[in-house]
Amino acid sequence: MIPKALILAALLTAAPLFAQQSAEGFGPLDPTPPTTTTVAEIIQKMGRQESAFAAARNEYTFRQDVKFNTLSDDTGRPDGEYHQVTNISFDDAGKREERVVFAPQNTIGRVIMTENDFKDIEKRLPFILTTPELPDYDLTYLGKQHVDELDTYVFDCKPRQLLKNHRYFQGKVWVDQADNEIVLINGITVPQDTRPGHEDLSPPYTTYYEQIDGTYWFPVYTKSEGTLHFPARHGALSQDVHVRTIVRYTDYKRFHTNVTIHYNGEVLDNQNDSPQPAATQPAATQPPPPRPPQR
Repeated sequence: MIPKALILAALLTAAPLFAQQSAEGFGPLDPTPPTTTTVAEIIQKMGRQESAFAAARNEYTFRQDVKFNTLSDDTGRPDGEYHQVTNISFDDAGKREERVVFAPQNTIGRVIMTENDFKDIEKRLPFILTTPELPDYDLTYLGKQHVDELDTYVFDCKPRQLLKNHRYFQGKVWVDQADNEIVLINGITVPQDTRPGHEDLSPPYTTYYEQIDGTYWFPVYTKSEGTLHFPARHGALSQDVHVRTIVRYTDYKRFHTNVTIHYNGEVLDNQNDSPQPAATQPAATQPPPPRPPQR
């Protein structure tokens, strides 16, 4: 995001990642190495399963509800809003198709949402880490952690290098030990562009995943919030803009494509042309991770 009607040098002070040990539903982090497998094997299995999920997601339609607000410093309430609801689908080649079904007037007045903001909503907030993308990241094993009823591995994730015109996720990922899939992320998009005249900032975010149709873990909810700091420059006053984004991904329904889906080394039946019922609630035996504490 960039400041509206102001061209300022900018610096983003990210809110700290939530303290998972103190959050309700999070057990203590056990930093001891895994005993029945290796860290390299965990990462390899995760990459394979995330690749399978990336292919599977392309044969689901879903609804994406994006609400972005600037918040008043005096009241903490929204003083501007961008809201758009879009039906998302994919063609047989996996190309994303969007149909806007609700878009009231944009009342944001203090910042401008950039092309990178919309790309982040599509690519980075619903983070998927496939095998081809693994070489782009350094994954550091932090330990095992019990989250609600899930046993997870926790990794620190950061890009190995920042390539020009590329944006990356940096933060923590929680991987389900049984399904080898990401079930929770907490981090920020990097790099943050602070060049004078080219400022493009975004706050930290947390994304939650739920198991859909009893197989893959789909992103269902993202919350991003923080204060973007724009220092004074060329006589312009500095400004701090408190922003918040909520993204909900709902109404997942499967439709037929020619994609071959692999799960646990087996090819799943992909010949059912009939849409499946929407499944936006967590499975009874595997609830999603808890919400972080309020900042």
